[in-house]
Amino acid sequence: MVQPAVNAYAKEGEPGNLYAQSAVLMDADSGRILFSKNGQTERANASTTKIMTCILALEYGSLDDVVTASEKASSQPKVHLGVTSGETFYLRDLLYSLMLESHNDAAVIIAESVGKSVEGFADMMNAKAKEIGCRNTYFITPNGLDAADDQGIHHTTAEDLARIMKYCIMDSPKKEMFLEITRTPNYQFTDCSGKRTYSCNNHNAFLQMMEGALSGKTGFTADAGYCYVGALKKDDRTFIVALLACGWPNNKTYKWADTKVLMNYGLENYTYRNIWQEADVGEITVHHGIDRKHPFNTTTKIKLTVAEEDKDWQMLLKDEEQVQMVWEAEKDVEAPVAKGQKCGRIEYLLDGDLLRSYDIVTVDAVKMKDTKWYIGTIFGRYFLQNP
Repeated sequence: MVQPAVNAYAKEGEPGNLYAQSAVLMDADSGRILFSKNGQTERANASTTKIMTCILALEYGSLDDVVTASEKASSQPKVHLGVTSGETFYLRDLLYSLMLESHNDAAVIIAESVGKSVEGFADMMNAKAKEIGCRNTYFITPNGLDAADDQGIHHTTAEDLARIMKYCIMDSPKKEMFLEITRTPNYQFTDCSGKRTYSCNNHNAFLQMMEGALSGKTGFTADAGYCYVGALKKDDRTFIVALLACGWPNNKTYKWADTKVLMNYGLENYTYRNIWQEADVGEITVHHGIDRKHPFNTTTKIKLTVAEEDKDWQMLLKDEEQVQMVWEAEKDVEAPVAKGQKCGRIEYLLDGDLLRSYDIVTVDAVKMKDTKWYIGTIFGRYFLQNP
């Protein structure tokens, strides 16, 4: 029996033995990577690709669209629905075919409908990947079959795959429909003519393995090996696991073992803690500004504050993890000063990485002492008060 590969980069207390060559655990709320084993290594990712195909179809297509199978779609290898060229379907039905049974022909029909061509749809996939922060992903096919062109092979990374799943379940305007489709145990439909009936069963066994399992997608090709991306929500915590190259035949169950190990690691070690810290950012000295109480002072002081305070900000952290707050602000400035003028920045850091930053701004405005002010003030004080 093949033993899990030791992760030489695992920190104390982290999962050290995993089958997957690349593995990631992500906090789906913040997008923070909580655990990574070769998480940025580019690898083929098989049918986990279809989560991107599904979310783009939901965002840019209509569930009631009638779509037609092409020769290209009908020639796709197994696993396939077995469509014939010219056969028509509702887009809604093919999304269940895509996500429950992982049908390769359904993916091509969807791509040609939404993107006008497989190549056009691949451009949409790559644009969306870049938009949501994926930097090491390149899609060629809508179904994840091993492919290559002059720009490289069809691939992603475990970290990027987790980012795509985060988008699908947390950020997309179509996230609810995505979850509804991917959580459906089984589904039946016909082609538009009603002559052929199809049945789909959900092959995401993880949905029955752990309480709170939300969604997921399996994958396998000769180049990719077994792959998986899945999500779980429990006690307001949502975790995503992405696995690439998690064994080859006959290692089909390795992905489930790794997924449970990483999900349990998240559940056992990470809880929400309040992050916001009160900061007394003090005052700033304003030179040559108008001080109504002391008009002939050359300087005046105004208070500073932190803009857009988020006192309810919480984050998943281990017990030993501490968020550091640092801030820096200007000590003085020349008038005029506007209310809300930026004079510094406050940062929240975890292990040296920036989590968030906020502007430090002025509470009040200060006008500048100009010639008109001097003339008016001197005239009023020495002439009007001493007739």
